[in-house]
Amino acid sequence: MDSPQCTNILVFSEVRMDWLVTAVQIVAGFRRLQMSVLLLCGIGMLAGCGASPMTNTTCTSTGCLQSVALSPTTADAQNYPNGQIQFAAVAYYQGQSSPVSVTPTRWGVCQQNNPTTEVTVSSSGVAQCTQGASGTFTVFGSVPTTCNAITNCGGGCQVTGTAQLTCP
Repeated sequence: MDSPQCTNILVFSEVRMDWLVTAVQIVAGFRRLQMSVLLLCGIGMLAGCGASPMTNTTCTSTGCLQSVALSPTTADAQNYPNGQIQFAAVAYYQGQSSPVSVTPTRWGVCQQNNPTTEVTVSSSGVAQCTQGASGTFTVFGSVPTTCNAITNCGGGCQVTGTAQLTCP
């Protein structure tokens, strides 16, 4: 027959083992939950933003918007009166042979994929270097799509055209 002391140790060990097994099950369940959430988020992002060409486009009577291009594609502010550059945008639609002039709903400027205030761009696409700005900047004009996830520098679910602007 076991002594009371040995019986207590066995019961205590069983309780600790049960606790350990429960803790491992909780962690494993949490990991499965994390993976499920990540998987669902990934699927949601793909479904909402470009899983197929039609989910990330804007379709109108003209057709489905495929791309946007800005002109000029490159500009040096020194070569423009008062350093002001007028950018224009054209849209290319699926099934259309020629581009259509569009007014982007969002204009912006980035340098090395980060938003910047060293260059300003008006709602009509006129860009100008601020005093002291130096280097090459990316000017972008974006047209929204049926997806509403928009990130800095023209990313996300929108069709964006870009051009390069050099400030002295």
